[in-house]
Amino acid sequence: MTTLIELLSGVREAVERHVGPVSTATEVTTGCNSDLAAVLSTRAGQVFVKGVEGVSRRMRFLRNEITAGELATGLAPEVMFSEDVDEWLVVGFEYLPGRSADLSPGSPDLPRVADVVRRIGELPAPGLRPIRARWGGVDWWAELAADAPQLTAGWDVDVMSALALAAPELADGDRLVHSDLHGEQFLLGSDGDAHVIDWGFPGAGAPWVDPAYLVLRLVEAGHEPSGAETWARRELPAFAAVDDQTVTAFAAYIAGMWTHWAVTDDEPGKQHRAQLARNYATWRLHR
Repeated sequence: MTTLIELLSGVREAVERHVGPVSTATEVTTGCNSDLAAVLSTRAGQVFVKGVEGVSRRMRFLRNEITAGELATGLAPEVMFSEDVDEWLVVGFEYLPGRSADLSPGSPDLPRVADVVRRIGELPAPGLRPIRARWGGVDWWAELAADAPQLTAGWDVDVMSALALAAPELADGDRLVHSDLHGEQFLLGSDGDAHVIDWGFPGAGAPWVDPAYLVLRLVEAGHEPSGAETWARRELPAFAAVDDQTVTAFAAYIAGMWTHWAVTDDEPGKQHRAQLARNYATWRLHR
């Protein structure tokens, strides 16, 4: 992680050209996929700055956050400036104080979370890559059977492949999708405001997609799968409107994809998500 002091002079000057003199810079080390992440104190107030050096997937993710800031006004952090300079992309966002959401059963945060997810699903997503295209083209269960057959033992790979391969078309739509919702992506302010951060993977899709991701995270937070789905059907109209076959196809797709990701990267978080998705898919198939 690069500090503001260590930045190339041209990059540092670009930041200060937009925000003015910086009195303090507090490095942010959690939840970031950037070379620079810091909260800057300026005469005009605090600004959250992210920067990525070099053309890469991480730079594309940061550009996605700029786009989301424009599409999800009032929900995503407002983009105050962005500039390409000296191989860097540097973006300044409004600083939003707050805390992560508690998704556990009975949490008082759940109504605020539901309100934000409903609002995201009502927004159009012009110019974003369709979820259908992002999800299409890979048979994750066939890949798993070839690369890690021990993980497909006890599964009917043909059935799981058929379900998962139906998911991209079922997820087609023109609404804004965050596609990575979990408790730490919600930022709840003490004034009642709620925002969603880290928009590195937005897309255009059906409005049930984000609620389906959220159901997985509710299970992760301690809800029984049946309870998580019941809550989602009650609080999120887009999830209430979707049929069981579509939800099962989603569960099969995510279980295959996340498990294959865990095979190719043994990072503990990916292993955890893979197990979560497989458990949920098992419940969906045998409930």
